[in-house]
Amino acid sequence: MAETSFIPGPETARIYRDALGSFGTGVTVITTVTSRGPLAITVNSFTSVSLDPPLLLWCPARASMRHDSFAKADNFAIHVMAEDQLGLAKHFAAHGEDFTAAAWQPNALGAPALDGVIARFDCRNYAAHPAGDHTIIIGEVASVTTRPGKGLIFKRGQYGGFLEQG
Repeated sequence: MAETSFIPGPETARIYRDALGSFGTGVTVITTVTSRGPLAITVNSFTSVSLDPPLLLWCPARASMRHDSFAKADNFAIHVMAEDQLGLAKHFAAHGEDFTAAAWQPNALGAPALDGVIARFDCRNYAAHPAGDHTIIIGEVASVTTRPGKGLIFKRGQYGGFLEQG
């Protein structure tokens, strides 16, 4: 197969997204509470920033109707989805205010804590920085909850699991 090179721009947006999609990521659901009630969003732009202090970041699109609520939230929970939670991840990608599909309870900070995830990071808003068509939201981790299990993976527009070696 031939190698392709290009300069990212409006005319190459689709192939740029395709190139970014070649990097597999975990699937997370971020939750918070607003004046209207609980709110969630499914994202794959999540990473560790610092161990001391414990900081994480994620990046919601500024065009998202949920963006402002998360950018202004005092706290939020980042849930690493289990391999069997594809339905829930897809649900929150489309329906951020509908928690009827999820078992949850408030965490110590008041954000919705979803049941069955393999990791949850309860965060206080540390900083938010504009970055092109997204915002970089940095959270300071107040507590972590984990359980054994395989994570849900997203790569090249498809969801799947992780093939364990040897």
